[in-house]
Parts: sequence; structure tokens; C-alpha cells
Amino acid sequence: MDSHKGAENTKKRKQNPLREKNSLDFAHPERLVILDVTIDCVDFALTLDLIDAWVVQRRSAATGRPPTHFPCRQICTVNPEFIVDARRDPAFAAVLGRADLCVPDGAGVLWAARLAGQPLRERVTGSDGVHHICARAAQRGWRVYLLGAAPGVAERAAVLLAARSPGLKVAGCYAGSPADAAWPDMLARLRDAAPDILFVAYGHPRQDFWIDRHRDALPAAVAIGVGGAFDFVAGISRRAPEWMQRLNLEWLHRLVTQPWRWRRMLKLPVFVGWVLLHKK
Repeated sequence: MDSHKGAENTKKRKQNPLREKNSLDFAHPERLVILDVTIDCVDFALTLDLIDAWVVQRRSAATGRPPTHFPCRQICTVNPEFIVDARRDPAFAAVLGRADLCVPDGAGVLWAARLAGQPLRERVTGSDGVHHICARAAQRGWRVYLLGAAPGVAERAAVLLAARSPGLKVAGCYAGSPADAAWPDMLARLRDAAPDILFVAYGHPRQDFWIDRHRDALPAAVAIGVGGAFDFVAGISRRAPEWMQRLNLEWLHRLVTQPWRWRRMLKLPVFVGWVLLHKK
């Protein structure tokens, strides 16, 4: 499986120093630990500021004399499913540990943070993040690349994102595959496109393993796994109504509209039980 190959390829890599020490010009966000998974206490505004800094650093490194290598930064959108999987799979836990930013995605994460006495301001979801990042990209002149989803979906999403954020520079779109055999062609495409931001929509956990496995070679400043975000943007799938999102019931909407997800939804009560057990 790709996940275990990723673990073998990266098992000698140390914990990402950004998880321990700030390398930016401003303080790295505070962190909290939920069931041994470290979450960065960020909202969308701070997340965008961090991305901004990384893009500037990457561009400066590439144009320096001599040019220096600035590795691609990985952002993981951590929800309860991620945390349950991390406790069950040490390889995935290691991916989260090496990520440069683990943002709080999911009502369950916010609930656990409140229970721990460290309330978070908001969910930082991949689905909303695509829109926020593209709006900032249009302002800054960043180039974005949409990778993943079914053939044609990324292209449709790119058109709609560009319409919503005039001036957005779409470096490319490609369905691609997370399989190792597809990597040489994928790398060539990405090098030709030279994006600043890489959105990867292979679904959890494949997208996170894929970014972790290839991040040293990825020609982008930031790579973020966005799950089904392209489907939402393109109108292939519908997100929960805003009132359900406000009440933290998006999980219920997904269960009703995508009943095949029921096995994955079983991880939610497992997460709640583990949090309450460790609270005692």
C-alpha cells in the first residue's frame, strides 16, 4: 500500500523542526495535543499569514545567489478521523508529526480543545481553505495547481475559483494518481507549471502520505490535502447548509447524502470515547 511505502521511505526523517521551533519572523502559533496528535491553534487569518511567509521564503530562496533549496511545506487538515487513524497507524501519526502545520478541521476537534481548556476560534477546513487561499493567491500573484479528483473536476473547479477570485493564476489542473508509478510524469508536469500552492485532492489518508513522501521534490512552497474540496467547488457534491455547519452538524449531512461513508463515521464515537476516557 502507498501509505506503508511512504512510511518506509520517510522512517529515517526526523520530526519536522517547525513542530518544535519557529523558523519564521513571527511567533509560531501555540499548539495543543489531542490524543497524542499535535494541533496548531490557528484560524484562517493566521494560516494565510503562515502560507504568505512560506511563499515569500520559497521565492526568495529560488532567486537567491546562489539559489538555495527551500522544501515544500505540508499542511494537514486534522479532524477526528485523522486522530483516530493516527492512534491506530504509527506511520500516519508520523506524517502528522512531520507536517509543518496541522490545522483544526472538524467540530470534534474544537469540542476536544474546549474540553482541554484550550478553545479554538474556528474550524480551518480544506473545503473552505481552498476559497480563502485562492483569494489570497489572487491578491499576491501566487500560482495555484489543482491535483486530484475525477478527470475534469479540477478543471471545472479552477474555472469557478478564478471567477470568484479575479486575477487568480491557475498554473495547472490534473487528475493524476497517487500511485508511485505515476510520480515521474507528475513531477515533470509540476516542474513545468511551477506553482506556489499545490492543492491535493486524493482523499485522506492517501493525499497526506503522498505529500509527505514527495515533499522534498515538490516544486511548490506549500502543499495541502483538501479531500473532496474540488467536488464541492465544482458542484459535484453539495456541502451541508450553512445552518448545519454553524451547529456543527456537517457530519450528519454527509452521512445522509453519502450513506456509504457510514463505516468512516463510526470513528466519531470512538474519538469521543477516547477523549472522555483520557479526560478522567
